[in-house]
Amino acid sequence: MSHTAEFLSLMAVFLVAAVTPGADFACVMRESVVHGRRAGVFAAIGVGSAILVHVGYTVLGIGLIVAHSVVAFTIVKWVGAAYLVWLGIKSFRAPAPALPDPGTHDPAARPARRSLAIGALTNLLNPKATLFFVSLFSTIVSPQTPLLFQLGYGLAMAVTLAVWFTIVAVFLTTGTARAAFARAGRWFNRATGLVLIGLGVRVALQRSH
Repeated sequence: MSHTAEFLSLMAVFLVAAVTPGADFACVMRESVVHGRRAGVFAAIGVGSAILVHVGYTVLGIGLIVAHSVVAFTIVKWVGAAYLVWLGIKSFRAPAPALPDPGTHDPAARPARRSLAIGALTNLLNPKATLFFVSLFSTIVSPQTPLLFQLGYGLAMAVTLAVWFTIVAVFLTTGTARAAFARAGRWFNRATGLVLIGLGVRVALQRSH
């Protein structure tokens, strides 16, 4: 298989996984709706940047070790599950969001680095991401593919994911979407909290094999 065909196959599978709603989507959605478009975009960049870490340890073989080590996988799993449940509880208990105007910057708004960190940690602490990248690269990417090419694949996936979730953040902060969330009020936080808690439980039940 040529490098072009390999890359296209990799991206095709990755795109399907990227647009499937999960913890990353819930994170970007909440940051966008509660803290505004700027926070949502930085969360999207955080999610995308986490992909570089996954790809890095995967091509170095560390991901395979984690995926097959019961102890290492269990640690990652429980830390990730606890983080998602913690985010869910915070969201569930939060008051109704005061929706900021999209595209504006309030000096008292959430710092960009915090939204960036929340996006990155949500993705990094998800053991499903580790299993996904290990299986994806071991199935599609040839061991003979140069390391530089593999890192290039990872960069393309990181940019693609960041762009996708940036589009999500922009859409969720349009006038129509904001009006809908404003009507939902506190129920939005409760629903998002339950989703995040449910995802945390799902991660806790995840198996390495």
